[in-house]
Parts: sequence; structure tokens; C-alpha cells
Amino acid sequence: MNQTKTLKTRILVSACLMGQPVRYDGRYATKGPDQLIQLQKDGRVILLCPETAAGLPIPRPSAEINNDQVVTEDGQDLTQAFVLGAHKALELCQKHGISLAILKENSPSCGSNFIYDGSFSGKKINGAGKVTELLKANGIRVFSEIEIDKALKLL
Repeated sequence: MNQTKTLKTRILVSACLMGQPVRYDGRYATKGPDQLIQLQKDGRVILLCPETAAGLPIPRPSAEINNDQVVTEDGQDLTQAFVLGAHKALELCQKHGISLAILKENSPSCGSNFIYDGSFSGKKINGAGKVTELLKANGIRVFSEIEIDKALKLL
């Protein structure tokens, strides 16, 4: 019985990590690590870009978290869109019974260990993006693309 459950386990993955050009700059982060490509072929990967799911365009201005607000360099407040994207990610996880996510590090949505410091200087700090915060608060384990092996051991 447990083996059957394991075979059906799905994971949430940032779409930009699997070759979808959804990043703020209209690019993707990677074409997809081999382990995730195989899981995707097996129907176990659910892709999401929370920012585009919330209606933000491609390309869009870069954004960083500053005092818990997500803002662009010119001061536009995008917090509501990022929070909406986080809720869409949570809904997707709940719909598919997902308890594990692999998300793009450094992102104001998906960062799990590091985010940019809000000064638009390229400096990173310990922190989490809006999606990661919400998923973790709801018991979903979140890993970055540099922790794929660690994450997949839990499947």
C-alpha cells in the first residue's frame, strides 16, 4: 500500500526550473535537471509560476522583498500579486495532495533559503519568498533547486 502511495506522490516545481520562460526577464532558470525531467515524464511534477498565475506579465520589473512588502526598484508595490500567487500555489498543492515543493532560490516568491535584501544591489540575505512562507506554514516541505537530491529522498 505504501509503495502505491509513493508511486503517485506529486511534487510542485517552479516552472522556470523546467524550461518555461516565465521569469521576470522572460527567461527560464534551467531546462530541467534530469531527476525532475524523469519525474515529469512519470506525471509526478506539477509546474507553477506563482507570479504569472497571479496575473503578472512576462517580462515584468524585477521585485524584491523589503520590510515584508514586495516592491519593484521604482517603488511599485506588488505584494498583493505575490500573495495571490502564493495562495494559488497552496491551492494547487491541496488539490493534488502535494507535500513537497522544489522552488527557485532567491526569488521573492519561491526563495527557500535566500532572497535579495530589497536594496536592488544584488545582496542576498537569509529569508523566504511569499510562496515558501505560505507552503511551509501549511506543512509543505520546500527545497531549492540546489537541494533536489535531498528533496527527492523524501519521495
